[in-house]
Amino acid sequence: MSATSGLVTELERIATALSAEVGSASEFSLTTVAEKIAKNLSVRKDEVAIMGVSTRWRHLHFLVPEALKNVGFIPLSSNSALAARTARDSRPEIENNFITTRHANVFEGVKINSETAESIQKIISAPILAEGKVIGVIQISRKGTTAKSAGPDFTADDLGKLLAVCKPLGKLLRHFSSE
Repeated sequence: MSATSGLVTELERIATALSAEVGSASEFSLTTVAEKIAKNLSVRKDEVAIMGVSTRWRHLHFLVPEALKNVGFIPLSSNSALAARTARDSRPEIENNFITTRHANVFEGVKINSETAESIQKIISAPILAEGKVIGVIQISRKGTTAKSAGPDFTADDLGKLLAVCKPLGKLLRHFSSE
C-alpha cells in the first residue's frame, strides 16, 4: 500500500468515526493531519495550510497552521489570492514560480514555530469538497530564500497525492464548520 493510499484510508476511518460519533471533533487534530500530509508530500509541516470557507462564503479562514488562525482572512473576491481563486473555480493548480506571481504575502511574513519567515517559492492549491460544494482549500508550499533552496518543483504526481486526500479531508472538515 502506498503512503498516500494509507493516509487516505486513515483519514476515511477518522471521518467515519467522527460521523458515527465514536470520536469527537475536540479529540481530533487537523494539525496532526497536516503533519501527515506534509510527510507524504515531503514538505515541512509549516508548508501545509488548510483553510475553511466562511459560512457566508465571503472569505477563507486558516484552520492550519495554528499561528495563522488569528492573523486574518482571505476574501473570496480577491483577484490576487490563489486560495480564493481555487475556492471560486473549484480547480487545483500547481505554481512552481509562485514568487513571481502577484499575490498577497502578509501571511508569509508570520513566523511559525519561531522559525524565520521565508517566502513561498512553489505551491499547489486544491479545493476541499463536501457533497459537491467547496468547503475549504488546502495549499502545499515550498518556502525558501530562492526557488532552488526551496526544493524540487511540484509535479502532477504531487498534485495527484494531494487530490487523493482532499475527499476524506472534506468529510473531516464538515466537523469543523463552526470554526
